[in-house]
Amino acid sequence: MNRTFQVDLRGVVDLLSHHLYASPRVYLRELMQNAVDAVTARRVGEPGAPADIRIATAAGAVTVTDTGIGLTEAQVHELLATIGRSSKRDELGFARHEFLGQFGIGLLSAFLVADEVRVTTRAEGAPAVLWTGRSDGTYDIKPAQRDEVGTTVELAARPGSEQWFEPPTVAELARLYGSMLPWPVVVDGKPVSGDGAPWRQDDREPGVRRADLVGYAQEVLGFTPFDVIDLAVPEAGLTGVAYVLPFPANPAEHAGHRVYLKGMLLTESAQGLLPDWAFFARCVVDAGELRPTASREALYADSLLDTTRQALGDQLRGWLVGLARADQARLHKFLGVHHLGVKALALHDDDMLRLVEQWWPMETNVGRMTLADFRAQHGEVRYCATADDFRQLAGVAAAQDIALVNGGYTYDAEIIERLPAIEPGLTVARLDPTDLATRFDAVPPAAELALRPFLAAAQRAMDRLGCEVVLRSYEPASLPVLFLVDRSAAFQAELRATKQRVDELWAGVLSAFDKPADDRPQLVLNHRNPLVRRVCGLTDPDLVGLSVEALYGQALLLGYHPIRPADAALLNRSFLGLLDQAVPAPSQLDEGNL
Repeated sequence: MNRTFQVDLRGVVDLLSHHLYASPRVYLRELMQNAVDAVTARRVGEPGAPADIRIATAAGAVTVTDTGIGLTEAQVHELLATIGRSSKRDELGFARHEFLGQFGIGLLSAFLVADEVRVTTRAEGAPAVLWTGRSDGTYDIKPAQRDEVGTTVELAARPGSEQWFEPPTVAELARLYGSMLPWPVVVDGKPVSGDGAPWRQDDREPGVRRADLVGYAQEVLGFTPFDVIDLAVPEAGLTGVAYVLPFPANPAEHAGHRVYLKGMLLTESAQGLLPDWAFFARCVVDAGELRPTASREALYADSLLDTTRQALGDQLRGWLVGLARADQARLHKFLGVHHLGVKALALHDDDMLRLVEQWWPMETNVGRMTLADFRAQHGEVRYCATADDFRQLAGVAAAQDIALVNGGYTYDAEIIERLPAIEPGLTVARLDPTDLATRFDAVPPAAELALRPFLAAAQRAMDRLGCEVVLRSYEPASLPVLFLVDRSAAFQAELRATKQRVDELWAGVLSAFDKPADDRPQLVLNHRNPLVRRVCGLTDPDLVGLSVEALYGQALLLGYHPIRPADAALLNRSFLGLLDQAVPAPSQLDEGNL
């Protein structure tokens, strides 16, 4: 047996009116939306019909009156008393895209601020009726007196909601939501709807129009834009502008955009309108075909929104390309503020990759320069993937005539690795620290043979730290030591450190990836450094150990390497040991004073 669901009307009203909408202030927007749709519907059949929307305030009460199409008694029963039923999407109305509301629940927002809603309405050729709905889910209908075609909605504030009925608040909300509506809206005799969108194309001079757009951003968004970009997506019925921010924006924060639907404000913080990389822009747009969610506080995610997002991204990208061609000084100023957004786009867009390559200066060990200039001077592009590697190796690489780019900043390494996509045949190579060792000069065989005892003692001191001691000659001579770790050795070191922190089960799993210590980090002593040559002349094994440990600690610090607990203990031990060797014992001091 088929049965019918039993619906608790009071519970449904409470659910929709108190949990669908984010703020009670939307009640006025929904009433204005219904009025606009009613006027639009009447104008379809009567192009010359009046189009007025009047809002009046009194002590704790708000009245919204329109000259729209009105409702018959049958339509009142069907539409006002049936949650989810809307004339905008059934046989009683017209094409859905002509209207703002589509879900048949907008009137419920009135119950956010009132316990009772009174609707007096009259359709052409039908008597007027009064529908009274209550927050407990009950309603009644009776005849009313109304001469003109249209509808009047009356609300009285429930206790605690009086602030939403104060005349300044009502006027401010009506202006916020309806300033761009095509029909005149009046609050207590004062018009609140403006002359349309500020980006409209009319007989204004270009300079005046731009000044109006900048003024709008200053007044509404609170900043003076770096630039203003016109936007248009015909298939979405979208027009508007993108304001380029004059200050850096956080790419991790998804900016909200101001979106209107047919002149009615939908939201001040729409998400997903622009691609993620375009976080340097804030949009103000009016769209006729994009779909709102049921609460009318966000855009519905569908294929049209995806197409619109892509089209708007293309227009912003075109603005950037045009800026590079027409005003390079302004482009440099823009990149100084928003380089992260441009670099993010360059990761998957060849045009932006060319722009970054040609115009964005990067840090190198031969001075700041663009990648295009770097390629022109040095042919191939060698880079360090981290800023710490660059700081450690920049000077040493320069001394070996190796030009090096710092790829440690956000997106830089990925951008460098993408260069062959636009320059076939270009060689791009990441400099592994141990690659430098192949550029260093070997110590003469006779000298190395004489230093075997020292090297053996130094290696014994470093064995417990898993480090290989190497003696080479390299520039600059002022640098005594380098600590070089290739990627394989770094991975193995991290793997072993992790094994020490996890339980026995996971340690066993990680052991499967552990390799013999063939790729140990290298402590490369510089035989050209005077201090290192003096250390190499030591014969006391204990003093050799202390000295090499001290050099190891200095290499870690200069190379910005992480300090493990064992390394910290070694630094402390070597410092105190060398200090003990340098400072005479108390008995020696006493003998010196005799």
